[in-house]
Amino acid sequence: MSILEVPGARLSYQLRGSGPVLLLIPGGPADGSNFDGVAPLLAENHTVLTYDPRGLSASTADDPTADITVEIQADDAHRLLDAVTDEPAYVFGSSGGAITGLVLATAHPEQVATLVAHEPPIIELLPDREERRVHNEDVYRTARTLGIGAAMGKFMAGAGFDIPDDDADDDSDDDDGEPDAESLAALARMQANLEVFFGPMWRALGDYTPDLAALRATPSRVVIGVGSTSPGQLAYRTGMRLAEQLGQEPSAFPGDHLGMLTRQAEFAARLVTVLGATG
Repeated sequence: MSILEVPGARLSYQLRGSGPVLLLIPGGPADGSNFDGVAPLLAENHTVLTYDPRGLSASTADDPTADITVEIQADDAHRLLDAVTDEPAYVFGSSGGAITGLVLATAHPEQVATLVAHEPPIIELLPDREERRVHNEDVYRTARTLGIGAAMGKFMAGAGFDIPDDDADDDSDDDDGEPDAESLAALARMQANLEVFFGPMWRALGDYTPDLAALRATPSRVVIGVGSTSPGQLAYRTGMRLAEQLGQEPSAFPGDHLGMLTRQAEFAARLVTVLGATG
């Protein structure tokens, strides 16, 4: 792991492999470890750059209460690329990370050869955007009043994700031990990241409206991806809508919104194929 000093933050990042640089941008409360399954596969042909966004996990923010706008996140990505390469890079962004990639491709097109934006959750493109705004504000206020667990439940339901039944697989007789130190640390890190996601990040992501004219005009190749099993989920709807607005057919990826976690080998292979396409 390496550290890059940027205005207002210190970013923890990692490089794997060799070849053209491929920047992987996580979404929401996720950090660079979200790509631990696919990064080694992609590193067979690329220099894979992963990182923890500011305020998450090993990346720190000078002011933990300051809003983390999409423009700030894109500037962080720009500075990371500038630190590791002077050539245009491939970029893959997932969920909120796809929004970061969209802003990067218009603000710094000279750095982005191809952007694959996988299911960016852009509610402002939807006909029911007013209802979605009300929902997002409810999630934000719930995090403040009832806590992260309650906010997470509303977020999952609104996004169309299955909510696990805590009692469905309760075989407590098989696990009577206390959590180990590593598990406790991971839980603490997740809790801290969710505090950032439902706090300084939340409203900026929900309010994002893409500059469609700039996206159509950018010399960077922009590809919108959707999950093959995502229909019914919010980010599938927004991904399809953005692809329509940009006049393109979306590229299908294995799995749903989290396909890179559940179908890693297939997802990595599909990403390599999409990055290598010319049209």
